[in-house]
Amino acid sequence: MQPDPKNALLELDAVELRDRIAAGKLSCRELMSETLDRIEAANPVYNAVVALRDRDDLLAEARRADEIHPGGPLFGLPMAIKDLAAARGLPMTRGSPLLRDFIPAEDSIFVERLRKAGALIVGKTNTPEFGLGSQTYNPVYGATRNAYDPSLTAGGSSGGAAVALALRMLALADGSDYGGSLRNPAGWNNVYGLRPSIGRVPNDGLEPFLPSMGVNGPMARNPTDLALLLSVMAGYDAREPLSIAEDGRAFAGSLAGDPKGVRLAWAGDWRGELPCEPGVLAVCEQALGVFASIGCVVDAAVPDVSIDELFEAWATLRSWQVGSALLPFWSDPAARRQLKPEAQWEVERGARLSAFEVSAAAAVRARFSHALAAFFERFDFLVLPTAQVFPFAVEQPWPAEIAGRRMASYHEWMKCVVPGTMGGGPTLAAPAGFDSRGRPMGLQILGRNRDEIGCLRLAWAYHEAARPDRRRPPRKEDA
Repeated sequence: MQPDPKNALLELDAVELRDRIAAGKLSCRELMSETLDRIEAANPVYNAVVALRDRDDLLAEARRADEIHPGGPLFGLPMAIKDLAAARGLPMTRGSPLLRDFIPAEDSIFVERLRKAGALIVGKTNTPEFGLGSQTYNPVYGATRNAYDPSLTAGGSSGGAAVALALRMLALADGSDYGGSLRNPAGWNNVYGLRPSIGRVPNDGLEPFLPSMGVNGPMARNPTDLALLLSVMAGYDAREPLSIAEDGRAFAGSLAGDPKGVRLAWAGDWRGELPCEPGVLAVCEQALGVFASIGCVVDAAVPDVSIDELFEAWATLRSWQVGSALLPFWSDPAARRQLKPEAQWEVERGARLSAFEVSAAAAVRARFSHALAAFFERFDFLVLPTAQVFPFAVEQPWPAEIAGRRMASYHEWMKCVVPGTMGGGPTLAAPAGFDSRGRPMGLQILGRNRDEIGCLRLAWAYHEAARPDRRRPPRKEDA
């Protein structure tokens, strides 16, 4: 679909919008007004942005920004924060009726950075209850629908963010990722997302010396905008002593480079351990053809690790970490009844774990990290699909079966994202293409630990050759 002339301004990249505002060619108020018009037109169909602030308040805030013009790398850009992160003065429900009325008084670390960089916070983006599951629906705000087909799921848990980007409601969005929560919806909505290395973007952990497998990261419609947002989100913070002591501005420069000779390992179905819906691998292999056309060397290979064993270790660590966080709700019988079954399952499974089982799972994670480091002596990147199935019906909680194989849990169908999580390094999700029914799919690009810039440069070269952003979602709100 060609760009929509009614929203020509919102077709521009975040960098271009920011530069126009800085040069006095675009006012913050004008951009805010068009952004709110777009949200008001599309959001009733797709339900991506929630807790939207009052229009008059936002326009007044944008007008004050025009008057003061403090500048900043995100100055004047409207953003909405994923509803798992704290943004002062805005609801932080985490998709749960138990937190329907909770309004934090302080920002999360990365949200604090967005504000200081000049972003204007308009509301939140929708997420599944407590971020559990790669399907964005909850009893507070309802379901978010896929940008390319609103009868299908948006993915999750950063589903609202991905759809808002694809539909030009926002030019930038934050996401978070524990088990594909940033990568899966990016792939299913034809946008980009970057799960950064552990510590690249400081978290707000209750135990700062015990890093979670969950991270916050940027989402955008192209790699240049992705790098812009990472440049603001990344960097050391004393409140998170394990955060990486490298200035985020290192990501703000040009991504241009020559990808000739870059070695890509295509994991495919990981020697048969990853059942995939027919067509998924074919779409990804078409995208790999673009990488080959720009000079990359693509070979089929995977680290010498069982992904089934890796998944079981990941699931153990997840139940320990997620179950512990949800335990206060579960311990109250009245609150427990309001938790969705998957949340209760995580707590109950976590309660049965011994310390030795957790340690054994952590040892599997360590062995995989070492195997991946050795693998990256032969290859520069490891590539997998962002999901094992195409987007499914929005009413379906999760796929119970893939290619005739039953799924034992609500997250087993996302096993393909586990290497990126357990490896600890950066994983970039890029659009791969569409199947014959118009359903989107993406590619995960796993890089060496802390080599976000390598992932971004490779994605930039791919984007310039493939230009996946040329395929726009249909405007269902006009139907």
